[in-house]
Amino acid sequence: MGYRADDDYDYLFKVVLIGDSGVGKSNLLSRFTRNEFSLESKSTIGVEFATRTIRVDDKVVKAQIWDTAGQERYRAITSAYYRGAVGALVVYDVTRHVTFENVERWLKELRDHTDANMVIMLVGNKADLRHLRAVSTEDAQAFAEKENTFFMETSALESLNVENAFTEVLTQIYRVVSRKALEAGEDPASLPKGQTINVGGKDDVSAVKKSGCCSA
Repeated sequence: MGYRADDDYDYLFKVVLIGDSGVGKSNLLSRFTRNEFSLESKSTIGVEFATRTIRVDDKVVKAQIWDTAGQERYRAITSAYYRGAVGALVVYDVTRHVTFENVERWLKELRDHTDANMVIMLVGNKADLRHLRAVSTEDAQAFAEKENTFFMETSALESLNVENAFTEVLTQIYRVVSRKALEAGEDPASLPKGQTINVGGKDDVSAVKKSGCCSA
């Protein structure tokens, strides 16, 4: 992608990472955005985000992926974290069953704060620790089907499916956006730059890039 300027993109999509502390959210983020992994990862303090640009169909999609603090279980994440998000990866650790049990609570909080069109993927991380597995793929798959979410198992350590998980979420968001444009009678190909695309939420940051303006 090196021939395009960094700020040259067709869509900007905010995607949030949620799930219990220690399930590997930060390593999923660093693996996808920088292709890095750290065994000594410290708990994230506050909120951070990283971006990466990918191509979907013939469009350039910039993902702004938000990662949050490790003390999640003690408090609800603020609504500001979810504001404008159009995709989410709800992460659990396949070796710690309690992190999978808590997914239900995370999904509820997510759905309380976001729009029904939100693209959600359940992610079972640390799939490389096969001998320690506590959550079967079948159970997680069944849960994802019941909750109507996408599902993938990943290993940030081995770089397994990390790319696929994020790319799938971004592709599905793009499909939702294109479909909404078509339903509104617009030709998605001719959407003027600067027109905000609402996937439904309030204060939606997922917009076609506004030319000449820098989105924070």
